[in-house]
Amino acid sequence: MKQEGAIQIFEEKNVRTIWNQDEEKWYFSIVDIITVLTESRDAGAYWRKLKQRLK
Repeated sequence: MKQEGAIQIFEEKNVRTIWNQDEEKWYFSIVDIITVLTESRDAGAYWRKLKQRLK
């Protein structure tokens, strides 16, 4: 499984990504996406709370 990491820029914010060559899929950091979409001060806490609510 070969993976290559990269940083993508979205609305002037960094989003960590990894390309999995075997699966031919991109994976994105959910915490970085939450930061971009919500402008939350603590995206990690936002994600933890969201996971609890989804259960």
